[in-house]
Amino acid sequence: MTHPVEEAPRSSAARDWVHLLVGSAFGLSLGLLLWHLRAPIEDADVQRYREVRDYVETRYVREIERGALLDSALSGMVRSLDPYSRYYGPAEVAAIERETSGHYRGIGVVFAMPYDQARILFALPGSPADKAGLRCGDQIVRVAGREVAGMGPGELRALLGAQDRADVPVVVQGRDGLERTLEIGQEALIDPSVRHARILEPELGLGYLAISSFSQETAAEFDRALEGLSAKGMRALIVDVRGNLGGVLQAATRIANRFLDGGLIVSYEGREESRRYEADPEEAKWPGLPLVVLVDGESASASEVFAAALQEHRAAVVVGSPTYGKGMVQQVKSFGEGEMIVKLINAYYYTPSHRNIERTVDGAWSHGLMPDVRVDLGDSELRRVRAFLASFSPPDAVLDELGAWEASEGRELYPRQPIDPQLAAALQLFRGVRPGAVARDAK
Repeated sequence: MTHPVEEAPRSSAARDWVHLLVGSAFGLSLGLLLWHLRAPIEDADVQRYREVRDYVETRYVREIERGALLDSALSGMVRSLDPYSRYYGPAEVAAIERETSGHYRGIGVVFAMPYDQARILFALPGSPADKAGLRCGDQIVRVAGREVAGMGPGELRALLGAQDRADVPVVVQGRDGLERTLEIGQEALIDPSVRHARILEPELGLGYLAISSFSQETAAEFDRALEGLSAKGMRALIVDVRGNLGGVLQAATRIANRFLDGGLIVSYEGREESRRYEADPEEAKWPGLPLVVLVDGESASASEVFAAALQEHRAAVVVGSPTYGKGMVQQVKSFGEGEMIVKLINAYYYTPSHRNIERTVDGAWSHGLMPDVRVDLGDSELRRVRAFLASFSPPDAVLDELGAWEASEGRELYPRQPIDPQLAAALQLFRGVRPGAVARDAK
């Protein structure tokens, strides 16, 4: 016995399944056809790259690694956009991450010149080298049984800073000629960006420090340095950003905020977003502190943000020579598994008075900020000042040891503060003398 009423739904369902399968097959075929039609259009640039790459690989006079060709092509594409945008391949990523994060892996030592002698100038306080007992004048002789004398440039640093290595035996020879074997670990260390913090003139309570770059750690370093100077009687401050090419924008704004209890610090405007950085009164730890900022032609980007905010809010006197003039904000993005990085300009930044100091835009000035007190340096003065600023000041605890070592060798082992007319002008301001003026009792 049949049941027509019940059979109808089964036939309808079967037809629906057939229609579904046919429709799906047609849709898939149509999609594949459209993809093949579009592919030559959308991938023309990729195909062109492959054609040129294959030609270079097969016909160039020597073998070229395919990865190197890709890095070169990407680097050229990004570099062509403007003077600042950059592509960094795997070999450069570690340096960029160190620059922006403010961290590196190592044992924490500063080597004396010449570097190929592997002699320790001093260990950073609290570092693995310090904990292991490395001392001023120690010469690293062997690492894990390998003779340091036969290593190429940078090989020793790479070995000591190898990622996630275990403690390694290091044989050192002290200044007394005796050898010692130390087990030295490694860890993530702060790459110091705040340097040379000291009291210049105790009677004035005049503190000084230099910021070599702005990393994610710089604001915390700055706070620690100022707390130390305050404990030594600081009542005024010179902040030196000469030769500081910039870095992390937020670090510069946070440090500027230390001296500003309100108002706009900087704003930036791009195609996709705009942002304003306003001073937070709770972050203003030293508002009203007498302040001078030293700048020069290599003070750029975040350094100019910092100096401009303080200058335009009348929170500091800016002394030195005109700054570089970089008013572009760079965004850093990683690609792949983090083995590639692109720095791309995505906005212009503006000072509190809404001035863009970027010198490459139409109608721009030939420089960035103009200092309130202009003092230019000669070439030889500039070289000596920048060499000092790029160096590290030894901790107070090792100064006696370094002095004995210098006396035994009859030479200076680390740079001292050179003759510096720009710093001298800042000192004159705090003494109440207009820079460049002749004192009445001078003869």
